[in-house]
Amino acid sequence: MIHIAILGYGTVGSGVAEVLATNMQTISGRVDKTINIKYILDLRDFPDSPYGEKHVKDFSIIDNDPDIKIVVEVMGGSGAAYQFTKASLEKGRSVVTSNKELVALHGAELLSIAKKNNTNYLFEASVGGGIPIIKGINQCLAANKIEEVYGILNGTTNYILSKMVQEGSTFEYALKEAQELGYAEADPTADIAGIDAARKICILTSLSTGLHFYPETMQTTGITKISQSDIAMAKRMGRVIKLLGRAVISDEGKVCAVVAPFLIEQTHPLAPVEDVNNAILVKGNVIGQCMFYGPGAGKLPTASAVVADIMDAAKHTERRICIDWVNPSENMIDDGASVLTDLYLRISNRQHTLPDVLEAVTKVFGGNYSILSAESDDFYAIILKDQPYKTLEDNVKKLEKMDILVKNYIRMLK
Repeated sequence: MIHIAILGYGTVGSGVAEVLATNMQTISGRVDKTINIKYILDLRDFPDSPYGEKHVKDFSIIDNDPDIKIVVEVMGGSGAAYQFTKASLEKGRSVVTSNKELVALHGAELLSIAKKNNTNYLFEASVGGGIPIIKGINQCLAANKIEEVYGILNGTTNYILSKMVQEGSTFEYALKEAQELGYAEADPTADIAGIDAARKICILTSLSTGLHFYPETMQTTGITKISQSDIAMAKRMGRVIKLLGRAVISDEGKVCAVVAPFLIEQTHPLAPVEDVNNAILVKGNVIGQCMFYGPGAGKLPTASAVVADIMDAAKHTERRICIDWVNPSENMIDDGASVLTDLYLRISNRQHTLPDVLEAVTKVFGGNYSILSAESDDFYAIILKDQPYKTLEDNVKKLEKMDILVKNYIRMLK
């Protein structure tokens, strides 16, 4: 019998308990061991919980019990979750988590502690909910040199953008609806500002390279400036707007990673991914391009991934599942000078005439552009060709200093 402790009894924690109870016979048969929930840690009271005396409020009870072999950290955050994870790994216990913030910030350190103590730190549920993307990269695609990984990594923003396209909703209305349905938090900043997606692309990048890339090393732009004008222009171009996390890995192993809205062609595999679903494309030098698709969030899909990791940890009590990251040197972070994109600019037409705007755009970005807007539009829409990622933000700021009001700018996925 394998005794486990669950840290956190919120949406995911209660889902883990539910999945274990529902499929216990199947799970035990596949692991060849019975998995028993001995403790559930949470500061709150749960008078209606079926787990009665298993509920505890003091981590030391778990920490001091030699029976515990696997700790399931589904608390979230990087405070107590970090302390409890580190303590558990140092005692030689495997830790399973869905906590993308913790993995993105401290993954290299925690994996190092796991290695030192011959145990496992597993985090399949930290990216893509129930999609098996971590094992996909770490095991199934292990024979490949990963050249690029990108995709729709946040279900909340994908739901909002889907509603804006399908129903003509404003950003504000679609966000409110997402909050009412429980897809977005009362404070949705982590989702709509791209922070959640940044954490996830960092984890995927780190898996792909063995180097721990951190969220603060990348350009991160959310979806708060997307308007119906942008949606209409995308349709006119035969494209849709998606918030993507994207990492491009050079032959030398340098990484250029961003989170931003992208205009993608309607024929692209990511274009029909709607609502809260996620999809991730991985390009390997042997396999080419493959896509992982499925529910990117939700109680049971996420719990399914957590329980799969629990099963892996239960099977590997005597040896590690090899995941190792090290901190990269600064010269492994690509500044984006060699990664090019076409760029869509939506510029206010109230301050300047089109010739004046084009003169300024040419001065800052060069003269390789086309004009997409019509006379009936209340803005100028300009497509700039082959712009390096490195200078996008600075060049937009230069335009604004010239009194050119840039309402929005969006990369175009080639």
